[in-house]
Amino acid sequence: MDIGADEFEQSLPLLQELVMGADFVGKAPGSQALAREPAGWCAWGSLFDLPSEWYLKTRQSIQQFTICQIGLSVFSSIEGESNKYIAHSCNFFLFPTTFGVLDSEFSFQASSVQFLNQYGFDYNKFLKNGIPYMNEEQEKKIKHNILTGNWKVRSSLDKDQIKVVIDEVTRWLDLAEEGDWMTLPGIAGFQAFEVQLVLRKALPEIWTVLRDQGVIVKKVSTQHRWYLENTSCDRESCWKEKILLSARGFSVFFQMLVKARKPLVGHNMMMDLLHLHEKFFRPLPESYDEFKLNIHNLFPVLIDTKNVTKDIWKELNFPRVSNLSEVYEVLNSDLNPTKNSGPVIIHASRCEKYVETKYPHEAAYDAFLCGSVLLKVAHLLLWKVHSSVPIPEPSFPLYLDVLAPYVNQVNLIRAGVPKINFAGPDSPSIRPPILILTVRKWPGVSEQQVYREFQNFCKFDVRRLTRSQFLLMTNKFKDTRSILKEYKCHPTLRISLYHYWRHSPNVNCLLQVCGVITTWAFIAFLLGGAGP
Repeated sequence: MDIGADEFEQSLPLLQELVMGADFVGKAPGSQALAREPAGWCAWGSLFDLPSEWYLKTRQSIQQFTICQIGLSVFSSIEGESNKYIAHSCNFFLFPTTFGVLDSEFSFQASSVQFLNQYGFDYNKFLKNGIPYMNEEQEKKIKHNILTGNWKVRSSLDKDQIKVVIDEVTRWLDLAEEGDWMTLPGIAGFQAFEVQLVLRKALPEIWTVLRDQGVIVKKVSTQHRWYLENTSCDRESCWKEKILLSARGFSVFFQMLVKARKPLVGHNMMMDLLHLHEKFFRPLPESYDEFKLNIHNLFPVLIDTKNVTKDIWKELNFPRVSNLSEVYEVLNSDLNPTKNSGPVIIHASRCEKYVETKYPHEAAYDAFLCGSVLLKVAHLLLWKVHSSVPIPEPSFPLYLDVLAPYVNQVNLIRAGVPKINFAGPDSPSIRPPILILTVRKWPGVSEQQVYREFQNFCKFDVRRLTRSQFLLMTNKFKDTRSILKEYKCHPTLRISLYHYWRHSPNVNCLLQVCGVITTWAFIAFLLGGAGP
């Protein structure tokens, strides 16, 4: 089900009902942003990074880009039917709020635009009918300006449109008589409120009403205008609140999700959480610990299916997969020993296009895949736990019990630790040991050149230690063993295990300083002892 600005406000009551009655909400990975995670040498994450360092690097990128679509799939168990779920899947097209002082700037990443275009993303829906959104800080600014009367039209485009409207209404007023009315078609959403505010402020002899066909402008007397301002349910103070509601847009639904306290399920969802915080809650804080605390308060139960499937894939020797669609296909195949006994999942009536046809990388479809993977993996874990005894009647609370070790553990793609714990301290690193590369007869060698030297053999992150020494790090133990063996007798590149106390320039510098001080102290002692 596709939802843009035109359909959003009418859909809110149904969406609220669905969320409140849900077992959990699946979220599409990636949030369909106009930027994608870079790969290779220029990636913003490094295996050398602590989680706090990774966060600070990524935070800067998140602030530059916008979300153009969010996919959610609301999963609810069907009452009276054993282990059967219905999924309501929605594509929300978004566009940043442009109103008064708010006029966001954002960047496009060419590869991301190509990626979305390849999978049929509707740019017209995004640009022309995107649901507005704002975070709490932006909301406070616009609320203060509107309610105190300090609000102004700032956008040059809006100013031009407003000027055309005022000119049109002014010309009509010169010929109109009291009681006459005219229609301004094609003005909808919170911009219709904006137009009415400007017209009422500029022209004291008119009154405006919003109807389905557009904004109705009526010529009235001064006395009638005063009466309407003080008695009408459509008076200015009422629809200043309506303006705020419309301008908040998707942020209203975000708050519904937060208040519902339902488990939020994603796949590689760390970037999604950063976007949710920045776009709908508050600007990302500088403190990594504050970010973690905020997210945990917003969504007390997070489940990352990437984190869950990594473990079970190793145990059951499932074939290697690279994306969410492939995970879903394996769990639906005969390789899954619980394929025929697992949960039954059906699509809601307005989402039936997903029954027969696959829509990879469409946000709502990916959100459905994410929720389905969670249920199927949870059932597989339940089967493993009760392998020697009959499986109890499956239910979502029972699934949550077997998923407990994975709750609030979110996968981190490239950093010093493999996952982040949003409910407490992060686990220590389990990465392979760091290697040190000493380069001979290669003057002026750079980190990028070292990276390219090894990239066809295996992928290492590279960090310069000294002019001729570099640190190498990978997330695969077999790569560490292989490269130590392969380069054991290399004439110009010597690789060994890194030991901080032996190789750190800081330690070596400290030892040298201590050595100098000790030498001078010894000399002073000898000279002092040789005196009269």
